[in-house]
Amino acid sequence: MAKKQFKAESKRLLDMMIHSIYSQKEIFLRELISNASDAIDKIYYKALTDDTLTFDKDSYYIKVSADKEARTLTITDTGIGMTKEELEQHLGTIAKSGSLAFKSENELKDGHDIIGQFGVGFYSAFMVADVVTVISKALGSDEAYKWESEGADGYKIEPCEKETVGTEIILKIKQNTEDEKYEEYLEEYHLKGIIKKYSDFIRYPIKMDVTGRRLKEGSEDEYEDYQEEQTINSMVPIWRKNKNELTAEDYENFYQEKRYGFDKPIKHIHVKVDGTVRYNAILFIPENIPFDYYSKEFEKGLELYSNGVLIMEKCPDLLPDYFSFVKGMVDSEDLSLNISREILQQDKQLKFIAKNIKTKIKKELESLLKHDREKYEAFYQSFGRQLKFGVYNNFGQEKDVLQDLLMFYSSKEKKLVTLDEYVSRMPEDQKYIYYATGESNERIEKMPQTELVADKGYEILYFTDDVDEFAIKMLLNYKEKEFKSVSSGDLGIEEENDNKHEAEEKENKELFNLMKEVLSEKVTDVKVSKRLKTHPVCLSANGELSIEMEKVLNMMPNNQQVKADKILEINVNHEIWQSLKSAFEQDDKEKVRLYTNLLYNQALLIEGLPIQDPLEFTNDLCKLMV
Repeated sequence: MAKKQFKAESKRLLDMMIHSIYSQKEIFLRELISNASDAIDKIYYKALTDDTLTFDKDSYYIKVSADKEARTLTITDTGIGMTKEELEQHLGTIAKSGSLAFKSENELKDGHDIIGQFGVGFYSAFMVADVVTVISKALGSDEAYKWESEGADGYKIEPCEKETVGTEIILKIKQNTEDEKYEEYLEEYHLKGIIKKYSDFIRYPIKMDVTGRRLKEGSEDEYEDYQEEQTINSMVPIWRKNKNELTAEDYENFYQEKRYGFDKPIKHIHVKVDGTVRYNAILFIPENIPFDYYSKEFEKGLELYSNGVLIMEKCPDLLPDYFSFVKGMVDSEDLSLNISREILQQDKQLKFIAKNIKTKIKKELESLLKHDREKYEAFYQSFGRQLKFGVYNNFGQEKDVLQDLLMFYSSKEKKLVTLDEYVSRMPEDQKYIYYATGESNERIEKMPQTELVADKGYEILYFTDDVDEFAIKMLLNYKEKEFKSVSSGDLGIEEENDNKHEAEEKENKELFNLMKEVLSEKVTDVKVSKRLKTHPVCLSANGELSIEMEKVLNMMPNNQQVKADKILEINVNHEIWQSLKSAFEQDDKEKVRLYTNLLYNQALLIEGLPIQDPLEFTNDLCKLMV
């Protein structure tokens, strides 16, 4: 039989397929199994419309067999088979898809669909094989034919013997190279792994002869290997079952089987959508944070299936960054895939699914917060930081989505509270939502700046994550209540003794000017404090950049050495003020300088900021002690 040539464009496409279309060579097995599943689907459909045919599902299967000695891998199906003309038409012209034509010509019923849409998946076999042989006998035909090709050289078709209807694809696996170990595709464990990974939910049995080990008959210590045919795939995916058939344990087992995590999920979400775009999804909210979650190595994304066949292990477009902790999968029959099935041809359907998933996750988190506070707080301890980053990211585009999910530690409740809970109990005279920033709740408790707000009986939210204040700055307000740091220059609290403060400012103007001169460019102002009750000194910030934000920004790799506009506030009711004032009245400028520097450095320490000259600070302390 003379060899036939592929058409010129088919040659180019075949070469491109072998070398660039598929990102991983193991994909070839997924493609061949999917094609075999299509072939069985076609018989099923014909049985629905042809009374002379019966479809007994138990009689249909796909078999994968490896022969290490012959270096061949065979994929056999009991599907519809191909005639000589169909072999010529479907395998002789690349990208002429029998499945796509079949799908276009027939209205599929009972939810069965044809996976193959482009007809190029078959040629992925040439990524791992030197020679590909197809032996096929079509339904209703007495003759069988063999198609064989070594790649771009062409192919030949000739009659052959085959007793049963269906198709055998025999791959002559390539020899190993320095970069590729092709013999892996003849190893039992490797083939099983590929099948479980990509084709676990093909709806027909995928069988293999699997090696086992057992005691020899009549022996107590001598073992022998034996072969046993096993079904490798689980066939019926959990997401296609009715929710009322499944238990919490079923979902947890699926979570473990898919290795989404070693913990137990806090919540599972099972979604079935029949509409413009049909899809099923099972989503999990984990309990524990992955060890690499905040590293560059972490990859977000859900598993993406097309009609039960794994297309992408992690599809990042299905999740917004702020919900990147969600694990799970999405299966849709309506995705438009490119020829390699690995990249979506257009993203309209994907965007629709992603939008729905985002809404569903938010509702489930809100429900968890409302009905199972303990579980939500456990989740928030792990992933609250990511939600706050979502508020801050992209200039606050998603702040309305996330603001009701945020929680912060409360000075009054001594636990995490929501913004809604805070606002609901604000006194009528309270203008702002007050917050304080620091390294820990314990440290914030002791901050001098909280004294006035706490004395007024107002609740304070504690910000201990470095992203907290950035997120709140982006949020601006909640339910028309602005946020106000306890360290801001103006707290918006009117005091009865405001007139007294103003008088003290005027009276001590020269002393404050001298202190500003001593501190040079370290502070923008020195003034009487309205907020301090028992502490002698504190720093407050003037402007949008707070002291805590200064610390965070200066810890970043691209250290910009930003500086907040700091104000040194003095408690004129503290005994240290009398000593300072006395030194000034006695014209002891050296002692004024000493006290000023010590008070400033004390304020820095309270804020957790570094002292610029520790040696000078210790010398000043020694002078004071002499």
